Amino acid sequence: MYLIPFVLRGLWKRIFMGRTAGKVLIGKGVRLSYSSRLTAGRDLIIEDGAEVNCLAKNGIQLGNRVTIGKYAIIRPSNIYGGAMGAGLVMGNHSNIGPFSYIGCSGPIRIGNNVMISPRVSLYAENHVIAGIDIPMKEQGVTQKGIVIEDDCWIAANSIILDGVTIGRGSVVAAGAVVSKNVPPYSVVAGVPARIIKSRNNS
Repeated sequence: MYLIPFVLRGLWKRIFMGRTAGKVLIGKGVRLSYSSRLTAGRDLIIEDGAEVNCLAKNGIQLGNRVTIGKYAIIRPSNIYGGAMGAGLVMGNHSNIGPFSYIGCSGPIRIGNNVMISPRVSLYAENHVIAGIDIPMKEQGVTQKGIVIEDDCWIAANSIILDGVTIGRGSVVAAGAVVSKNVPPYSVVAGVPARIIKSRNNS
């Protein structure tokens, strides 16, 4: 009985979505904007209160068995005006944790089997601050993008900044702020994040 409302909401929302390959389960209070730009594989789950804005140049592209947690936000563009963002591509069997923020105005690519814990923030944009005689908000932005490769664990309350690639099999510890690339199979922690060990013992 508990799943029936999820299924019914999913059936209704799916009518307005782009290509989907399987079941869509939608929680209470989900805000799905410009859903025709959302494509998904099998068994998409969007939990209660999540906000998914799909107004992006490349849309929002999700693989099989993707879960978007409660009150998570995916926001490539300001729906009240401004430039259209790049969007999000997410692989199979990956999840975004509750209360996370995915700012994909620059391109964000998340691989397969990626675990994103609660309250993680990804910011694929950075303000230009070079000039002191011009307000920072008028100096524009850079959008290098973020890549999280396969089989990574991004722990709770961590922040990943624009231009960063997290290498395959890496772990970002809780509360870390990642501003530089992370080599494959690394464990990083701290502010700013630094490598504290390697998972590749060979």
